[in-house]
Amino acid sequence: MTNWFDPGTDGGPYRATVRLTGHRIGVSSHGTGRDTFVHEEAVNDIVPGSGPTSITSWIYGLQPGEWVVVADPLRPEGHGRCDRLGRRRSERPLLRPATWSWRRWAVGTAPQAPLRTRWALPAPLARIPAVVPGSWPVLGLLAVLTALLTQAVILGHERIPGGPAFAASAVGVGLGLIGAKVWYAVLHPGPMRQAVLGGWAVDGFLVVTFPVVAVTLIATGMPVGTVLDATAPGLFLAVAIGRVGCFLTGCCAGRLTQSRFGIWSSDRRIGGRRIPAQLVEAVAGLVLAIATWVMIHARIPGVDGASFVFAMAVYGVLRQIVLRLRAERREFSWRRGAAATG
Repeated sequence: MTNWFDPGTDGGPYRATVRLTGHRIGVSSHGTGRDTFVHEEAVNDIVPGSGPTSITSWIYGLQPGEWVVVADPLRPEGHGRCDRLGRRRSERPLLRPATWSWRRWAVGTAPQAPLRTRWALPAPLARIPAVVPGSWPVLGLLAVLTALLTQAVILGHERIPGGPAFAASAVGVGLGLIGAKVWYAVLHPGPMRQAVLGGWAVDGFLVVTFPVVAVTLIATGMPVGTVLDATAPGLFLAVAIGRVGCFLTGCCAGRLTQSRFGIWSSDRRIGGRRIPAQLVEAVAGLVLAIATWVMIHARIPGVDGASFVFAMAVYGVLRQIVLRLRAERREFSWRRGAAATG
């Protein structure tokens, strides 16, 4: 289920707790422990002045059926206004059931209605404001195909056989995806299932892919520098496309902000006005794709492989900046059983 609240306008970032109380419809007062629940969930780094903020919650291990769920805000911590004596008055933001409008790109109030449970595995696919489930895999595949096609076009223009280069790229991408998953698991230790269902680390992909591609090209007698230069425009086009998928999926989200340059988006749990870190990286990727394309056709600087090295160095610096714009990671707990979602 998703609820939204107004975080207020005064003060600095604060933390609040939401209490969800639910009972299954049609069950007597002597129902089992799986027919009722009380669940408290903390919301960190709420930013006053950032506009409507939503929280999406999953409750696992319930009896299947229809449920009535009530969301009550508990006392916020470190937030409130002061009375005439300077004492802090606690504020309790009103929670409302949330709905999402793609046309207005805004969260609104949904009518009160019972919630139906669903099987636990597809529970994360439930409707979440500003999130399109599955958008990252689709755009990720499009990104890979775009990168390979762009590489083939540039190699054809340079009169270099595309077959060995494509094979090297395919091997590099395949092993790079494994590296991205392993890198993610190392950075986010936890249950194996969480690592498998979780995200991918771009750093792990890059660290594995290009050494593999370089070694494969050397083994097949291909000009390494020229092929890597031809790979750069497609690579950064893929970054631009893939980061749009991240934005729509709710991964790699930026911090909540009250800045007018923020864009309402979600990390799949907390929705609100955020620094669009994914879109910033997408724009950086698009600019680097255009720059490397121009450098290749203008023969600048005239040294094979220089365009690729230059672009990777710039991207490495920009990525460190973007990483500092992201929100802190919030752990998600996966459990078996039915889940009440809405």
